[in-house]
Amino acid sequence: MNGIYRAAERLMGMDADSWARHASPWSVYSRFTILPLLALAVWSRVWIGGWAWLAVVLVLAWTWANPRVFAPPSDLNAWASRAVLGERVLIGRRDEVPAHHRRWAALLSVLSLPGAVAMAWGLWALDSAWVVFGTALTMIPKIWFADRMVWLYSDWITDTGRELGDV
Repeated sequence: MNGIYRAAERLMGMDADSWARHASPWSVYSRFTILPLLALAVWSRVWIGGWAWLAVVLVLAWTWANPRVFAPPSDLNAWASRAVLGERVLIGRRDEVPAHHRRWAALLSVLSLPGAVAMAWGLWALDSAWVVFGTALTMIPKIWFADRMVWLYSDWITDTGRELGDV
């Protein structure tokens, strides 16, 4: 599963600066808008036809820009900041992450897939109930994943004797 996380990191072009900026709570919380915006962009084909592709491209551009547009946080004590730090540890220091955290990360990632399928079905069929249900079913494990990354990071700094902010 780590290969998927690393591939996503490469696809997003994440470097030390973008990770530092992504640790801003503004970046993390605004990132939760991406899936609903993507659903709205796809649904917009009903109203704007082929221009919906532009809406999809704008959402994808926001997905890429989001971890870059906010300033790095002045401190890393926020839940959202620690979630990002935990994700960095999971991706970059996998050998130092206890197996139970790796298993939960993988499980929560897999648990978001049925929601993505339900959302895609709803968007194809133009069934708003399926879109909302699928979006929620996708986002809940992703939010739980972020919370798990906070726990992972807390355990990691305790177990390794590192300081807050180390990765």
